[in-house]
Amino acid sequence: MTIEKVQIVEKIFEANDQVAAQTQSLLSKNSVFSINIMASPGAGKTSVILKTIEKLSDKVRIAVIEGDTAPVTIDSDKVIAMGMPAVQINTGGQCHLDAVMIDRALKHLDLKNLDLIIVENVGNLICPASFKIGTHANVVISSIPEGDDKPYKYTNIYRGIDVLLINKIDLMPYIDFRMDYYQQGVEILNPGLTTFQVSCKTEEGFDNWISWLSTQVTEFKNRS
Repeated sequence: MTIEKVQIVEKIFEANDQVAAQTQSLLSKNSVFSINIMASPGAGKTSVILKTIEKLSDKVRIAVIEGDTAPVTIDSDKVIAMGMPAVQINTGGQCHLDAVMIDRALKHLDLKNLDLIIVENVGNLICPASFKIGTHANVVISSIPEGDDKPYKYTNIYRGIDVLLINKIDLMPYIDFRMDYYQQGVEILNPGLTTFQVSCKTEEGFDNWISWLSTQVTEFKNRS
């Protein structure tokens, strides 16, 4: 009798990637640019999203997809309170969003009346790095209080991203954070990565991030 080994993990990723490709095609067809925001818990994902909405919503039609492991609507309620549509995904304890979850969430959004979808992934630096979800750009938010060793400990998350936001730079005077050491680790993994040092509290550096994102949305719509 012959025993056939089935590579379960490979099949899961392959199926997920197929759905992700379909999702990206759907978004592109509707001229909707999308970003996947990943970070540790407490790095400031929601704060960055809310500040981005505040600065962009007068010229960009934005929706947010929120991913959480528990059935809470705290973050999506904040987005809705700012007048933007939001869809909450409860992963049922899973440590990441996947393409199927995003596909289902998109059915609750009017894509023809959107320019930008921001996905807030589940808060950790491991699982989200492995799953494509169909967005056009991957963004990691790292924060000063987390420490300067994260690129050396969580290498995969930094390799596959398009933009890095270093958040809470207003805390630099109070925390032993070696910016050069941190950026050296990032450069080894992702040479030339577009990086913005920002503070949601003081808004320092935030205009640079907004300018980049606004340009991406505009250029994407012009290409579509």
